[in-house]
Amino acid sequence: MIGVAVGLGNVWRFPYMMGSYGGGAFLLIYLIFTLLFAFPALMAEMVLGKENGKGTVTAFESVFGGVAGKFFGYMLLVVITVAGSYYAVIVGRVFFSAWYSITYGFTSESIVNYNGILAQSSTQYTLNVVLVSVALIVIYLGIKDGIERLSKIIMPFFLLAIVYIIVFSLTLRGAVKELWQFLIPDFALMGPSEVFAALGQSFFSIGLGGTFIIVYAGYMRKKDEIPKTAFLTSLGDVGSSLLVSLFMIPTILVMGMDLNSGPSLIFQTLPELFSLMPQGRLIGSLFLGSLSFVAFLSLIAAYQVPVRSIMGKFDSVSKLHMILIVFIIQLVLVYFSSFYPHIIAPLDLIFGSGMQVFGSLLVIVGVMWSTKYADTLKTILKKSSLLKHNRLFLFWLKWLTPIMLLSVLIGYVYNNLL
Repeated sequence: MIGVAVGLGNVWRFPYMMGSYGGGAFLLIYLIFTLLFAFPALMAEMVLGKENGKGTVTAFESVFGGVAGKFFGYMLLVVITVAGSYYAVIVGRVFFSAWYSITYGFTSESIVNYNGILAQSSTQYTLNVVLVSVALIVIYLGIKDGIERLSKIIMPFFLLAIVYIIVFSLTLRGAVKELWQFLIPDFALMGPSEVFAALGQSFFSIGLGGTFIIVYAGYMRKKDEIPKTAFLTSLGDVGSSLLVSLFMIPTILVMGMDLNSGPSLIFQTLPELFSLMPQGRLIGSLFLGSLSFVAFLSLIAAYQVPVRSIMGKFDSVSKLHMILIVFIIQLVLVYFSSFYPHIIAPLDLIFGSGMQVFGSLLVIVGVMWSTKYADTLKTILKKSSLLKHNRLFLFWLKWLTPIMLLSVLIGYVYNNLL
């Protein structure tokens, strides 16, 4: 679950969202939203996914009935399919950055060449198609032999690289002071769009939205405790975002870069950081190599959702046929994000923030107003040592969480579209 949750949402998305939507105030609200809303929502999605076990469409049918369930289920499959297309472009850039670091290293001269190649859309598209192909091959091999084995190998290396880079970044002249000033929250910067962005980040980063978690919870064993798994997944995800911020933010500020650069932020920052760092080529290669595979795990997760969901809905559809269908669709969608990268930021705000919050809101309403799933959640909470005040938790999840999520969504739409 942590392997699915931790990915580019923490390294690529979190720094640029934080820089674009309020800095320290964004961080504080993001942490509050994760604790008060994302964690309970994660439990609701795990209950639905574990009990249903057949993917998004059948899960929504079980709580909303045939017509509405099909509509919501297929709608969210479209959302995750679109998100998977632009996500592949970012993953491709990370893999290219890792290869470039290993082959050439980052220096003031090589960075110019690096940026030139990165701007070649045809090269990027070719790489993205290869990544999509490999991701689908891993899905064909299965969870145990593919995804879980990769997660267990990659995550420790990723953590070690982050810790080393943090230590170096904080030794840069003025880094600690710049970081401290940035983290002091200024709530005057927070309007409806910024609050919405913080909520969307907390849900996007963990993988909420009625898709990822529902599919992967279907693989949980009966003895696996949902409250404990949800807590550790949330903790691992938030911890990763905070660790990445401890080296990304001070580096950007010390070097005078623009925190408001959007999706391209890490591809501007990391080469500059590794060009200054002692043993920068070695550390940069280790970090980018680990990040490549961490991001790749999330890409696999995105494609696993439609494959598993359609197979769970239609027993006659084989895994090979579904993988070929997803491959053809992604060939088309990835083309647009590769050749027109400026569309990634608005797509990410709509599909990565808005629709994932909306999808998770649907799950919460469906689970808490369904006698079957609500009773299951009550039983789980009674056996849990983590959440002793289960009546308060259930009230919070059934009433206050949906009201808050809906209020933020309506506020954002009203502020930006009306």
